[in-house]
Amino acid sequence: MRLADQLFALTAKSAAVLTLSMLVGILLSLLAGAWPAIHQFGWHFFINPVWDPVQNNYGGLVMIYGTLATSIIALLIAVPVSFGIAVFLTELAPAWLKRPLGTAIELLAAIPSIVYGMWGLLVLGPVLASYVQQPLQKLFSGVPMLASLANLVSGPPVGIGIFSAGVVLAIMVIPFIASVMRDVFEVTPALLKESAYGLGSTTWEVVSKVVLPYTKTGVMGGVMLGLGRALGETMAVTFVIGNTNQLNSASFFEAANSITSALANEFAEAGEGLHQASLIYLGLVLFAITTVVLAISKLLLAQLKKSEGKAS
Repeated sequence: MRLADQLFALTAKSAAVLTLSMLVGILLSLLAGAWPAIHQFGWHFFINPVWDPVQNNYGGLVMIYGTLATSIIALLIAVPVSFGIAVFLTELAPAWLKRPLGTAIELLAAIPSIVYGMWGLLVLGPVLASYVQQPLQKLFSGVPMLASLANLVSGPPVGIGIFSAGVVLAIMVIPFIASVMRDVFEVTPALLKESAYGLGSTTWEVVSKVVLPYTKTGVMGGVMLGLGRALGETMAVTFVIGNTNQLNSASFFEAANSITSALANEFAEAGEGLHQASLIYLGLVLFAITTVVLAISKLLLAQLKKSEGKAS
């Protein structure tokens, strides 16, 4: 048994070391590939909106902005919807509906991202253009007090842009966030909830004052899982974001670009040189963004864990 324990410990340690080595190897390879662009552009790469392969002038501002904007829009939509789904499945849904509805939501995660992209381009885009962007443009342009907001919905109503990409990403991350929230809500001791109901609490009071305080660490983990999924999505965003390396206005309906879509569209055609190095630099930036997000989530989870399991 001692030999078996030693072999198990060695295997587990080797797996951990291998994972860490792969992470370091990826980072070093990104640094080596991006070094010509880092040397040429430095920190100016982050604030330069120009992406011109003809003049060999590259900046990542448009892609970084598109990545962050679409991910934030996705979270703003997906988190409330996922929370509602999780509350319904754990507190309100009848027993006969919980399993089939939960399974149906989880099946959304199995749909290939390219299908979401095609649906977003052919179905969601025209709907947003006709029933969201155009009515908002008419509303903002006709009311003097709202005229200052007109720039947020400016642009031709073609149905592609940052907002469309954010909506598609939200639909894609809802299954992940909702599944995590549902699972952590279900681990709340029934005694706590029944005691709250016995004192006359409503369902919302039980959820907000008992379930959420008890499970906030897991809820935050689910949100960060969804954010990581949104940051790294490629094909669906490529279909609907517009793939334009220019920012003509601050409109959410303007075509833009993201780091992942830029890599998908240009990496195969980029020859060895500054163009390829700049694309790898974008990959390094995305790596850094996800690392920062993970670090922030760990700090938040560490703070929340101090009061884990304490209902207020």
